[in-house]
Amino acid sequence: MPYKSRKKANKISDFIPEYLNILNCKNSKILVAYFTASGITGGMAHNIADCVNADLYEIEPKYCYTREDISYWESRACRAAAEMYDENCRPELADFEADIASYDTIALCFPIWCCSAPKIINSFLESYDFSGKRIVLYATSDRDGFEKAYEAVKGSVNDDVKISEGAVKICCEDENGEIKEVKTIIYN
Repeated sequence: MPYKSRKKANKISDFIPEYLNILNCKNSKILVAYFTASGITGGMAHNIADCVNADLYEIEPKYCYTREDISYWESRACRAAAEMYDENCRPELADFEADIASYDTIALCFPIWCCSAPKIINSFLESYDFSGKRIVLYATSDRDGFEKAYEAVKGSVNDDVKISEGAVKICCEDENGEIKEVKTIIYN
């Protein structure tokens, strides 16, 4: 059974305008493409799309992740850890229906896994032509790790793709299982 979260997608606090300025919303058609395994990053992606009036596309794996699959902090033998430690791993995508050609800017949202972007992000980037596009990265994490994620993502697109670091939301669960935002780090 796919693990999406115990609750509906968590809307961690709304993004305020300076977090989104890098998207240059007035002059750009924007797609918010996101991968979420637990629902936290999905909440962030929906917030961004609402704030900038963008379209949404969920990057889904062909085989959904279970809670055990993403428990890399508990076991290096879990699926997420095995993928992250295999440089050549590219998980299969569920579909190839993102209409990338219709957008100027892609806000790419993902969780940080093992201090980097999940390998499915590489699968997504390597499956489409992003030539001449701008990609702005947004991530959720229980600690930082954005620099390694940036490098991992950069290696999956052509040199003419402009990649910018947007922001990372540092979140954690409290003793009641509620998601708490600890801080936001803005890059750019």
